[in-house]
Amino acid sequence: MPDLSGIVKAYDIRGVVGEQLDAALVRDLGSAFALLIKPESDSVVIGHDMRDSSPELATAFADGVTSQGLDVVTIGLASTDQLYFASGSLNLPGAMFTASHNPAKYNGIKLCRSGAAPVGQDSGLAEIRDTVEQGVPAFAGQRGSVTEKDVLADYAAYLRKLVDLSGSRPLKVVVDAGNGMGGYTVPTVFAGLPIDVVPMYFELDGNFPNHEANPLDPKNIVDLQAKVREEGADAGLAFDGDADRCFVVDERGEPVSPSAITALVAIRELEKEPGGTIIHNLITSKGVPEIVAEHGGKPVRTRVGHSFIKAEMAKTGAIFGGEHSAHYYFRDFWRADTGMLAALHVLAALGEQTGPLSELTAEYSRYAASGEINSTVDDQVARMLAVKDAFSARDGVEIDELDGLTVQLPGGGWFNLRPSNTEPLLRLNVEAADAEAVRALTEDVLAIVRG
Repeated sequence: MPDLSGIVKAYDIRGVVGEQLDAALVRDLGSAFALLIKPESDSVVIGHDMRDSSPELATAFADGVTSQGLDVVTIGLASTDQLYFASGSLNLPGAMFTASHNPAKYNGIKLCRSGAAPVGQDSGLAEIRDTVEQGVPAFAGQRGSVTEKDVLADYAAYLRKLVDLSGSRPLKVVVDAGNGMGGYTVPTVFAGLPIDVVPMYFELDGNFPNHEANPLDPKNIVDLQAKVREEGADAGLAFDGDADRCFVVDERGEPVSPSAITALVAIRELEKEPGGTIIHNLITSKGVPEIVAEHGGKPVRTRVGHSFIKAEMAKTGAIFGGEHSAHYYFRDFWRADTGMLAALHVLAALGEQTGPLSELTAEYSRYAASGEINSTVDDQVARMLAVKDAFSARDGVEIDELDGLTVQLPGGGWFNLRPSNTEPLLRLNVEAADAEAVRALTEDVLAIVRG
């Protein structure tokens, strides 16, 4: 009986190819997914990224699906949000083969139900794991068929329909695809727009020869920052490996906080639907709910993670949601995350006025923040409890435990401390009025965490 506990994560399946993931196991996962979604659909749409192992694994998964009598529509090379588009527009469950920003030796599967609805531990992943571990029952009926469909042009047209850039002034934009799927999707999405794209690392290469495809790590946007300054560009965009996240730098090459992007896009969505609900996770800047409320919207706070965001969006009818990890979710995109659509919103907002991006985003950046700081600890629970006890003893402190530990201080500063699901780490995010206050609070918390 295989043990899948090491590769079935909270939101997806992910592991080292050849050690934890191989074609035989992936075939069983495809069969188990087919059994899960049989009551709702007779077909599954499958896409894959540019990793060396992705085509073989996607084919094995399709073999597993068809072995259970379901049909497969394969869209071939795709970004993750392109797979979500296919799932939404075709109204089919989907499987995307990618390990996102993880190193080359990894691969994985992001699964969704029809209409791009998420499949996580509580909504199917645990059931799939149990089915494979217990042995997938064989199907005695007729095998399903496999057909191919190219949805890239339709995906691009759909995004451009949602954001009108026809009135934009011409912009020069540097795009760092990190040798990931942005190099495949950006040329088609941006074709015909008033945007002069300066491409960086558009060659598809799952070995990531230039830098890791994780733009949230500052070292991975150094090349982009330098190129923006060298080109005198209006903005820079960096996509992660599967191009579902987008990170923005301004004309000075300075990073723009994903919280500021969340606020900017939220305002644009609220202009289309006044009074709408906007989701933000609990490590997003407190400036986000403030700005949303000031523009007549209803901010709703949620846990970190796409399955929580999407569930809250479905429950509240929210029009938009943003996470500080540069994931952006749109009701008009089946509540799925798409960094490309967020990028188009930013460029449209920039192109509709004459000032630089730094000036446009300054009003959405109200506070100083630490960024995420990771600490390796022997006992996550004990360290969390020590922090809780220390701050509970202080006057005027408010504590909640929606996701980890969030501590609000009387002076306006706050921090969130959360355990990693997969590593012996505690993740700290701190925000305060200025950089000095952030430094002091960060040192205060870390002295307990690492003490």
